[in-house]
Amino acid sequence: MTFALRVLLVLAVVLLVTPGAFAQATPAPNWAGLGAGAGMGLSIVGIGIGLGLIGWSALASIARQPEQAGKVQGVMYVLAALVEGAGIIAVLLCFLVAARIMG
Repeated sequence: MTFALRVLLVLAVVLLVTPGAFAQATPAPNWAGLGAGAGMGLSIVGIGIGLGLIGWSALASIARQPEQAGKVQGVMYVLAALVEGAGIIAVLLCFLVAARIMG
């Protein structure tokens, strides 16, 4: 790890820890909001990876057997819809968690 990354890591830890250490009557930090944001980002990354793998597999199978292109495309669309639906549900659940935290 380079020196700059170590310095940034130490600064991030210090900034996260010091408000609770020096404050007198502050409430405990609410980490659920951070978890909701991370969940949203990870679900979007998962959607991208899933759709990329589906497209890659479909193109590879069409390249091997061009006569089956219609069947492969139909299955590809169904799988892409399932991946997209699961990702949208995950993002909506993260939004619900964040909304519950905020108010």
